[in-house]
Amino acid sequence: MAFIKPSPFSPLLTLLLFILSSLLIPAHSVEFAVGDKDGWRIPSSKADDFYNEWASKQRFQVNDTVRFVYKKDSVLVVNDTEYRKCHSVQPIFFSNNGDTEYTLDRPGLFYFISGVSGHCERGQKMIIKVLEPQSEPSPPAGGSGASKAGMIGASLIVSQIVIALLGFFFS
Repeated sequence: MAFIKPSPFSPLLTLLLFILSSLLIPAHSVEFAVGDKDGWRIPSSKADDFYNEWASKQRFQVNDTVRFVYKKDSVLVVNDTEYRKCHSVQPIFFSNNGDTEYTLDRPGLFYFISGVSGHCERGQKMIIKVLEPQSEPSPPAGGSGASKAGMIGASLIVSQIVIALLGFFFS
């Protein structure tokens, strides 16, 4: 059986390929399905704080997205005052397409309400807190996004190992 003798440049090429693969893979973001399987709807009378409880169990980072799935409703991003009043004349963002994605583009608080009359007053509203960026992004603490973040990290490691091995054996 013949062995391939690596050239003296193999370690350098392997290191170069490893660095390039790290730079080409974009930073991850997570998409959260608001309300998980329940979607965006009026919560039951016993769970009028349903969406704030759901949001408090997630770890939102800058550039994550929240996805609202609903029928005959709407999503408004509003300020704190409009959130407390459950009413907005000029929302920051409005959508009524039934499948709305909104990117959390900064750290801080985001206020969401339903634009259908009476829905916000019955609990269809939510505050999301987006964490300050960290040197190492933390995956969400459970919920719909945790498995996606883990899979992205695992695929990054596997791809870098494969590239390093290819660089070692074929240089």
